[in-house]
Amino acid sequence: MGDHGKAKSDISFAGTFASSAFAACFAEICTIPLDTAKVRLQLQKKAVAGDGVALPKYRGLLGTVGTIAREEGLTALWKGIVPGLHRQCLFGGLRIGLYEPVKTFYVGKDHVGDAPLSKKILAALTTGALAITVANPTDLVKVRLQAEGKLPPGVPRRYSGAVNAYSTIVRQEGVTALWTGLGPNIARNAIINAAELASYDQVKETILKIPGFTDNVFTHLLAGLGAGFFAVCIGSPVDVVKSRMMGDSTYKSTLDCFVKTLKNDGPLAFYKGFIPNFGRLGSWNVIMFLTLEQAKKFVRNLESP
Repeated sequence: MGDHGKAKSDISFAGTFASSAFAACFAEICTIPLDTAKVRLQLQKKAVAGDGVALPKYRGLLGTVGTIAREEGLTALWKGIVPGLHRQCLFGGLRIGLYEPVKTFYVGKDHVGDAPLSKKILAALTTGALAITVANPTDLVKVRLQAEGKLPPGVPRRYSGAVNAYSTIVRQEGVTALWTGLGPNIARNAIINAAELASYDQVKETILKIPGFTDNVFTHLLAGLGAGFFAVCIGSPVDVVKSRMMGDSTYKSTLDCFVKTLKNDGPLAFYKGFIPNFGRLGSWNVIMFLTLEQAKKFVRNLESP
């Protein structure tokens, strides 16, 4: 098992799934405050002049984190961590765990050398779409719990917690409601997954060809940052549409939301929160990939005879 060519696929699917789910959950716990801030920023509509509301309530990523902590307490920043972890176990485990086997399937078992970029993108699109179809309910509950904090004092909370939110949504809106926003969510997650995994794969491959670079933490760090950056550039517009659709039921369809946002807020609205998004996805990817590489190493040592 020691030979280098085999190193990629030498751990079982269960091992890969467990490593991926663990890495995704760890990254989620570390960065969910940034995500909660991001959702609040995205849902914040432009203040209408003459409303007497001159300044938006949330300004900037760290400013928003500060405002939420001050107004609602520190724990409010980890609102949505339970469905967030449900989501990462399912979604992270599946999209990352299936990536290598699906990539191998697309290039063929006998393929030698690096897989072409197109096949990497195809594999990541496939696993992203599959994984989110399974994990959509967890995503919906997470966004709803994160949006909760906006309620004025005295208004009763809709949900007492994650499990209660699942059952309440099913009871009030039917089972299919858990798959609200599946269309934009598949688009977003397939695309972002491709941007993350394929670029991580590609950046890492490219760095390893530079003399003096080895498969170590520094390489993983650079590749993770690259992955986060690509993911935000490509995923930001889809992400804004998804947050708006899940947080506000007045939009008829994905396209409707896209057109209205473009018309009312201009094209830059799709990059609303680019910095917070990069802060979130950049740090998420760095933590996730660093943890993943270490977890896989750990599993490899466990499994190798």
